[in-house]
Amino acid sequence: MALVPYEETTELGLQKFHKPLATFSFANYTIQIRQDWRHLGVAAVVWDAAIVLSTYLEMGAVELRGRSAVELGAGTGLVGIVAALLGGGI
Repeated sequence: MALVPYEETTELGLQKFHKPLATFSFANYTIQIRQDWRHLGVAAVVWDAAIVLSTYLEMGAVELRGRSAVELGAGTGLVGIVAALLGGGI
């Protein structure tokens, strides 16, 4: 159950969270992440902030090669996946 209840039909912006698969392209890879808002709640969708931060990392704003990186997010792990693809270790 989601922490913030809502009606699916009332918010058009929330429809993307109901798609079972989110696909992204980062670091020359295609990343597919399964989403399940109804059963797993807010941690089971890719949030816009993760996409923005992943894009920021891909632009080379932070050098990750040869460095350790730990993602402390509460979502699907997109940022951690992108950081690892860009050379960040765990």
